Amino acid sequence: MLWLRWLYDWVLSWADSPYAAFALFVLAFTESSFFPIPPDVLLIALVLGRRNKAFFYAGITAVASVLGGLFGWFLGHEFFGPVNSIIAWIVGPDTWYGIPGEGAELITLSGFDFYQYIQGHASYENGSVFLKVKALYDDNAFLAIFTAAFTPIPYKVFTIAAGYFDVSMGILALASGIGRSARFFLVAGLLWAFGPPMKRLIDKYFDILALAFMVLLIGGFLLLKKVF
Repeated sequence: MLWLRWLYDWVLSWADSPYAAFALFVLAFTESSFFPIPPDVLLIALVLGRRNKAFFYAGITAVASVLGGLFGWFLGHEFFGPVNSIIAWIVGPDTWYGIPGEGAELITLSGFDFYQYIQGHASYENGSVFLKVKALYDDNAFLAIFTAAFTPIPYKVFTIAAGYFDVSMGILALASGIGRSARFFLVAGLLWAFGPPMKRLIDKYFDILALAFMVLLIGGFLLLKKVF
């Protein structure tokens, strides 16, 4: 876990950098559309370094994340063919498509052809996350996006899929704004209130907490597969 310790110390050093806020904005924006690492890592490091800016950093993270979600919507709406391969890479071809062994063929299809192919070869019961996300949007798009925005479920999958399924950008922006703000301000608020003890706890039990974080991150993908 030495590399994780180095990464933690490096990320924490951004708290003293004049580019800290910009780095946080970029991370939060890209994570909502294609980057795999959640912004919570940098947010926590920055807040622990400067507790007096806890809610400032939370605001930057929330705004950037929502804007990144809208960018993800644009990618899904206008460039689903190329972006489709990214989603499949994030959640796994078998999980996304629900058709084992045919990921490479599906990645080459355009958005419309992809949906037609999926409808003819996969089913909700077979575990296609693509069809499950579609069903969630048909049932309650606001709740689906809010849940993905607030929980460890991969938010980027829902933002890109929202664009492909032509979910209203207004619904995406509102649900994302509430969900992402609640998540990041909750994290910042807890660190603002209990910062020093939590920093000592992280320094003392870093290896265990790093492992727990990875389990939580992987658990989000498993939850997406099993529940949704």
